[in-house]
Amino acid sequence: MMQKHDIKLDINGKKYEIAVEPRRTLVDVIRDQCGQTGTHAGCHHGVCGACTILLDDEPVRSCLVFGIQADGKKIRTVEGLAEGNKLHPLQQAFTDHHALQCGYCTPGFLMLAVGILEKDPDISHDDLVSALSSNLCRCTGYANIITAVKAAAEQMRAG
Repeated sequence: MMQKHDIKLDINGKKYEIAVEPRRTLVDVIRDQCGQTGTHAGCHHGVCGACTILLDDEPVRSCLVFGIQADGKKIRTVEGLAEGNKLHPLQQAFTDHHALQCGYCTPGFLMLAVGILEKDPDISHDDLVSALSSNLCRCTGYANIITAVKAAAEQMRAG
C-alpha cells in the first residue's frame, strides 16, 4: 500500500483534513473522501469536462489534478453554487432554458461558466462559445447551454 499524505482542503467553505495517496486524483478525493458527489468523473483523461471545478477561482479538470496538489487551496464545486434553496443564476438559467437533458455534464458546464463569468461578465458571444466548447455534452446540442449562460450573465451583471 502506498503511503498517504495529510492534506487540508477547503471545499465550498468547509474544511477537510484527510489523508490521501499521492496517486489519487482530485475528482476521486472530492467524491470519495469528502462526499461531494456533484462533481462527476467522466473520461478520466481531461477531455469531457464533467469534472470541472474551480481551484483557486480557476476552472480545472479535477481528473487531471492529484489530490495532494490541492492541499491548502480553495475549491468550489457545484454543491457550493446555491445559497440554501436559492439557486445560483446559472443553475436557474439552465433550468429555465432547458440547458440539460441527462444532466451528467451539467456540473462541469456550471463550474466552467461560473469561472468564465466571474472573470469576464461581458464576454463576447464568440469567446463564450469557444470557451464552452471545451466541455462535451452528448444530449443538448449546446444551443440551450449557450442561451442559458448568456441569460445568467445578464442577470449576474444586473446584480
